[in-house]
Amino acid sequence: MKELKSVYSKEELLSNAVELLKKLIEIPSFSKDEFNTSVEIENFFSKHQIPVKRFKNNIWAVNKHFDVFKPSILLNTHHDTVKPNKAYTLDPFLPVEKDGKLFGLGSNDAGASLVAMAQVFLHFYEKDNLQYNLVIALTAEEEISGFDGIEALFPQLPNVALAIVGEPTQMNLAIAEKGLLVIDGEMKGTPSHAAHPNDDNSIVKCMEDIQHILNFKFPKVSEYLGEVKITLSGIHAGVQHNVVPESCTFTLDVRVTDEYSNKEAFEMIQSQMKSTLTARSFRLNSSKIELDHPFVQAGLEIGRTTYGSPTSSDQAIIPCTSVKMGPGDSRRSHTADEYIYIKEIEEGIDIYIQILEKVLQDGR
Repeated sequence: MKELKSVYSKEELLSNAVELLKKLIEIPSFSKDEFNTSVEIENFFSKHQIPVKRFKNNIWAVNKHFDVFKPSILLNTHHDTVKPNKAYTLDPFLPVEKDGKLFGLGSNDAGASLVAMAQVFLHFYEKDNLQYNLVIALTAEEEISGFDGIEALFPQLPNVALAIVGEPTQMNLAIAEKGLLVIDGEMKGTPSHAAHPNDDNSIVKCMEDIQHILNFKFPKVSEYLGEVKITLSGIHAGVQHNVVPESCTFTLDVRVTDEYSNKEAFEMIQSQMKSTLTARSFRLNSSKIELDHPFVQAGLEIGRTTYGSPTSSDQAIIPCTSVKMGPGDSRRSHTADEYIYIKEIEEGIDIYIQILEKVLQDGR
């Protein structure tokens, strides 16, 4: 296979990536407040003579030789971050490079993916005769699954056949991802004075109901994602020690596999419980890409591995075939003194390019 040549050396791409990531770390970009980082991203592409488009705080661009008759491969990740937790010992907005690491809020999740994807786009931008168009979209509100991020932008993107979602996966391919279903529940009972007998105690009834669902096993088990996981993440009842409350409320965090839609999972859970349940949303469903997909096969050919991801991302709201892949380790996400290894960024750029060269040139 003839290698595609880039106008940028590997050293230049890595230097560009690290410089951009440092600038992004310095700019607070909490979800719904990403305008300043979106401007920095615009400036980066402008510096490299690449025209971009804006929709709200989402920045996107297409390759120079874009062809309306070809399908597109989308490079997508986010530039919003969570807020730094109180355990930070470093300034979360001060990029510090030490011992081969770059410290800073959002460096791992998902700044490294963003800057690596930006360099990959530079590498391919001027190439002609590609089998697919290449589109990049650096979007907002991922950390809150907001409505003004990739979900709002996607209808404007041209003929996307595959989305590569940049999240920290150690550059392995997450070919399946669990969906997220948040359920609020309420168990009613009879209020009474605590000194008197009460066989209709809402808290006791709720505890029994919750214990039942936590022990429940969904019949179908996913090959890559395993079992549906139900976690009790909140419970509240009562305000006075001597009053049995009329109700007990709780929240369930449900990670749904590709064997069930969120609605199917909700209906099954409700059938097993006596509490009244309400789903906050059904929109964050699980996702899956087939093992024989050309992108997956190209990744396997260069030694990458596949797995099922228990965490959710913008894959859940991208309405096309997608795969999650990026530099970094998800175990570092949202932790104090977050960091990325410089070597991980370098490897990320290289691996993205190796796989995309096979797909974009061969047209698999």
